[in-house]
Amino acid sequence: MQDLMESNNLQKLKGEIEETERELNNPEVLKDQEKLKNLSQKYKELKKEEKLLVSLKEIEEKIKTTEELLKKEKSLEMISLIEQELKNLADEKQKIEKEGKSGEEMEEKNAIIEIRAGTGGEEAGLFAGDLFRMYSRFAEKNNWPVQILSSSPTSLNGYKEIIFGVKGKNVWEALRHESGVHRVQRIPTTEKSGRIHTSTVSVAVLPEASEVEVKLRPEDLEISTFRSSGHGGQNVQKVETAVRIIHKPTGLVVSCQEERFQQRNKDKALKILRARLLAQQLEKQEKELTEERRLQIGKAMRAEKIRTYNFPQNRITDHRINKSWHNLKKILQGNLEEVINDLNPDLAR
Repeated sequence: MQDLMESNNLQKLKGEIEETERELNNPEVLKDQEKLKNLSQKYKELKKEEKLLVSLKEIEEKIKTTEELLKKEKSLEMISLIEQELKNLADEKQKIEKEGKSGEEMEEKNAIIEIRAGTGGEEAGLFAGDLFRMYSRFAEKNNWPVQILSSSPTSLNGYKEIIFGVKGKNVWEALRHESGVHRVQRIPTTEKSGRIHTSTVSVAVLPEASEVEVKLRPEDLEISTFRSSGHGGQNVQKVETAVRIIHKPTGLVVSCQEERFQQRNKDKALKILRARLLAQQLEKQEKELTEERRLQIGKAMRAEKIRTYNFPQNRITDHRINKSWHNLKKILQGNLEEVINDLNPDLAR
């Protein structure tokens, strides 16, 4: 997306959108998956730019009209009110311009995903593993590399917690609505009486932050080392390779013991810490936006139950958009496209 102030005029942009729509409806294009994918991405970016340009044009027209009104006004009281209105309009224009720039930056973000077992004991840990495999397979289908940053496996091949990074175009945009509490209803393999259990797992999808975006001052960090309790061979058990970092200003604590070498664990822990700090900044910015400009489905906080996976009925239900899909096993195998697109319609084009 171009900078808003350097974009082509709105009429030319509308013409480009119409031409792209005609190409998308061309039967020959529909047969070429690669071309269809590229055109769909182009269309999505053009529509976003159009929306922002329309908003910008409307606010600029309001500013122009208000300035003309100010020139004609004689009353000091009215002049004061009009000047305040002009200030409010200027602030709104700045927000729109900032949204255009930051939106583009966020679309290009990689993501760091944190999955934690909640209520349900071993069954919650098993489902945490199921979700990790679901996201990993979805990433593999999109040619997005996955890197495990930290993990705490359970004895039954599940996870108490697993944190991993996903790299690629549109990763953050595609997966950001997965944040929240995921509930599973099924008969555990350890359940002899055949009763359905309900367990929960929390998912947090964070945008990966660069060192430029989130600067960490050495004096704000308390770094300690300890012996790893995980896998990695005898060397890991004897040497203090695991790293724990406390960010003093916020109290955030990150630990990593995935690697055999201390420096690698430190680098991974810092990556997780930056992502969490950037997520806090974004959450603060979002609270400052007006309700009218919030995304329709909002931002799922970790305490919110966003989705239920009901195995007996082969059904997944997303409670934010009140929609169900009756192909649970297929979705858990990484076929998340339909769910992702329904949550974020812009990605479907």
